Amino acid sequence: MSLKPNAIILGGVNTCARSLAALLVPIEGESLVSNLRIVDKYSVSPPTTYLGSEFTQVLAKDNVEYKQANLTIPAIVSSAFEPPTGQEPYSLVFDLTGEVAYDRADAVQINHTCHIARLVGEEAARRNVKAYVRLQQPWYETSDKGSHDEKEDVKPQGVIGTWWHETLRILGAIEGLNLVILRIGFVYGPYIDFGLMTNVMTVAAVYGYMKKAMKSLWSPGGNAMNTIHADDVAGGLWAAAEWISLVGRAEALSAAGEEIYSKTDKSKVTGVTGVPPPDKKIIAPLFNLTDDNDTTLDKAGKTMTGIFGTTFEYHNFVTSAMIRFRLEDVVEEINETHYNAWAEMLTKSDPPVTKTPLSAYMSTFALSKHTVAFSNKKFQRVVGYQLKRPNMTPEILLDIITKWKVEGSWPNIRS
Repeated sequence: MSLKPNAIILGGVNTCARSLAALLVPIEGESLVSNLRIVDKYSVSPPTTYLGSEFTQVLAKDNVEYKQANLTIPAIVSSAFEPPTGQEPYSLVFDLTGEVAYDRADAVQINHTCHIARLVGEEAARRNVKAYVRLQQPWYETSDKGSHDEKEDVKPQGVIGTWWHETLRILGAIEGLNLVILRIGFVYGPYIDFGLMTNVMTVAAVYGYMKKAMKSLWSPGGNAMNTIHADDVAGGLWAAAEWISLVGRAEALSAAGEEIYSKTDKSKVTGVTGVPPPDKKIIAPLFNLTDDNDTTLDKAGKTMTGIFGTTFEYHNFVTSAMIRFRLEDVVEEINETHYNAWAEMLTKSDPPVTKTPLSAYMSTFALSKHTVAFSNKKFQRVVGYQLKRPNMTPEILLDIITKWKVEGSWPNIRS
């Protein structure tokens, strides 16, 4: 068919939806889709979340529509899929929904992650969409030894990881859904204010400004923290949608199907609508999507501090152990230095930065140990995807900062 498909992005305006939209309908050049609809809980006019200067230009395109909607309501989900009069239905669905605040309770995660994804997935199945691509954030803990492929039974991290993982079982159990799951590493990139990598880079800038070494609480061992550039998150989502649109559900399951094991007590999932029983076998096409950088805590820390003219070092064992033991008690003390120096940087900037989505505050979650080591070979082999940004380089990080400086979100400190 010569016509380009119509696509819908649900959720993720605060994470990766903006990068995906910019790929599907670029500011300059030809669109990959005929029409794009983006649906999320946020307002974009006036904005109630950070949008970034590029996304506002994408929203101004004639073939892009934004709908603010509460996707916890079934009727609203159904209406979100209804195309404008005279337009062909949406055949590609990108599910970027889910609560990303790490400290939300089980009930919030169930309602904002499991419940929304189930409603969206069921509606997509009813409409027989050609592709339903689910973006899975790296709320997992893996072993530091080697990289882990999709067959390995990795452990979800905390409450957030538990319910994001159960969401995959919910979607995998929906009959007729042309599902593909992309499980990514820690995302970073232009206008990405979300996530651990952006947080670490902001704090690295603070230590560079103070001319002090940035010190980690964790030893310089493996500490794998696989990463992925936002351009490759967007590129991977599009590649996955094209792939399953071509091969269909049956072939996708044969080529990439993996068992999604239950990782939750039966007592916790009982009564949660759509969650399959723990003993039910759920198979779904699953791909890891990470770069080739083999990012570790040490590697990311040294790359980021290096661009700000400082070093990445480690507290001694005794100090680290004491701080980790009392982390909840000392987190505010740790952040006082970050917060004050960042505020000073914003004020002394030329011109001053009066509004920014970026913060030098590091939560207990950010300060905790994270180990994510995912092999990316399967996605490259089966789908044929080639990474656009295979490595996290100083040049790429400086480009991110330059874009933030241009829009007035990052301090411009005269030396």
